[in-house]
Amino acid sequence: MTQHLAAPAAAPTSGTRTDWWRGAVIYQVYPRSFADADGDGMGDLAGVRTRLPYLKDLGVDAVWLSPFYASPQADAGYDVADYRAVDPMFGTLHDADALIRDAHGLGLRVIVDLVPNHSSDRHDWFRRALREGPGSPLRDRYHFRPGKGEHGELPPNDWESIFGGPAWTRVEDGEWYLHLFAPEQPDFNWDHPAVHDEFRSILRFWLDLGVDGFRVDVAHGLVKAPGLPDIGHHDQLKLLGSDTMPFFDQDGVHEVYRSWRQVLAEYAGDRILVAEAWTPTVERTALYVRPDEMHQAFNFQYLGTHWDAAELRKVIDTSLAAMRPVGAPATWVLSNHDVTRHATRFANPAGLGTQLRTPGDRALGLRRARAATLLMLALPGSAYLYQGEELGLPDVTDLPDEVRQDPSFHRAQGQDGFRDGCRVPIPWTKDGSSYGFGAGGSWLPQPEGWGELSVQAQTGDPGSTLELYREALRVRRARPGLGAGSALTWLDAPEGVLAFGREGFVCTANTTADPVRVPAPGTVLLASGPVEVTGPEVELPADTTVWWAV
Repeated sequence: MTQHLAAPAAAPTSGTRTDWWRGAVIYQVYPRSFADADGDGMGDLAGVRTRLPYLKDLGVDAVWLSPFYASPQADAGYDVADYRAVDPMFGTLHDADALIRDAHGLGLRVIVDLVPNHSSDRHDWFRRALREGPGSPLRDRYHFRPGKGEHGELPPNDWESIFGGPAWTRVEDGEWYLHLFAPEQPDFNWDHPAVHDEFRSILRFWLDLGVDGFRVDVAHGLVKAPGLPDIGHHDQLKLLGSDTMPFFDQDGVHEVYRSWRQVLAEYAGDRILVAEAWTPTVERTALYVRPDEMHQAFNFQYLGTHWDAAELRKVIDTSLAAMRPVGAPATWVLSNHDVTRHATRFANPAGLGTQLRTPGDRALGLRRARAATLLMLALPGSAYLYQGEELGLPDVTDLPDEVRQDPSFHRAQGQDGFRDGCRVPIPWTKDGSSYGFGAGGSWLPQPEGWGELSVQAQTGDPGSTLELYREALRVRRARPGLGAGSALTWLDAPEGVLAFGREGFVCTANTTADPVRVPAPGTVLLASGPVEVTGPEVELPADTTVWWAV
């Protein structure tokens, strides 16, 4: 039944400032793990709504919501059955409307996930395509193909799924369909005009409801190379992100986003598009944010960089240089729902990747995570935070196999499959059955002692990670030289130390395991750990970042 909603609340404004996104701090909410309002153990939109004042107090500019659409949940909602409906586990369309209105009332903008590379196999188009059989016009909206071999028993090509195994599944009538991810996620055929029309309509549906932008999932994957050619490599997954693939980062995707940019231009309020685009180079990523395409693209090269001064400086320079010619802001991110939290990554030796099943040195990881956060928030451009990182949460690395729900964990190959560890519901209170997450339990078990990391436990403690984030975001908002921009000046510093200046500001980060004496360039604004200034010099402790007013 159609739900009738009132006109959307106006988006927040910042005086006469436009291009709010150029220096924005955007907070990712993973709805199933943020807050549970109805006590069923699963987070929901009503729960998010109750916690919006917390996000306002934290100091972020916008909230990005991971998918809450109607879905069988084969891949945590990234398998969408209806792009215009809210899944009952998360609430209703009225809940989404109320959340957007409340956020705007608090001065927060709302960005929603959009999943255009694939749908759920329960999507009406796909179900009809299966029912109608070979030759159905609906099959042209996906990639259905006859198989190879004498009886069509072999997949149409040698592509592998990102989640492991072949990227093709055979249906009862003998044809095969393409799915770069799980079999429950058939890929759309973006050569078909109906797919373009449908997604422009979906954009308008949510823009009419008042959302301020879209984070585009697998933005690099929509267009496939003509003829779907074989790759011919025995280990395709190792090539991802480092080489051009016939199903990723094809030049045709840019026409899609030029069309979408025109749709956003129909609406007031500075709406934005954000690309999740895994590309071989930062320069290829920059193509997604040319002036007539998207506004931002995630900087995965930065996320994957070790806690090492030389590596960090290189990726910072490369990122700023790549974005400058297209006039887009660089973005910076340390954690998200697909990778091990940086408090755990930095607790382990470098080179273990972004999916870990070992807790490492917890104290070391937290110290480095705090320092890395201050470094990130001092860089020119926009920053993304993942829920719970402001609490210093580590990954939960000892989840029993039987409670894991990540589909890549349950397949024989592909991604490491340990993403559940960063998706455990976050703690709000010191005690209770789910540490304030909800009145009942939680869909993934929270570890004992989680309450000591809770919002309640950390609020008011000047040494806590939560208060460090609050103060860092307050200082960032208060100083016009931070946030938006593309320029910084590197300063001389000892090996293993990064030092750079911006307008009236210097950031100094010691990435080494030993204290280092450096000049004190001004007055300490904020530090990730204790520092002692003695005259013109400061002893910068190991794994510590300091902000200076100059």
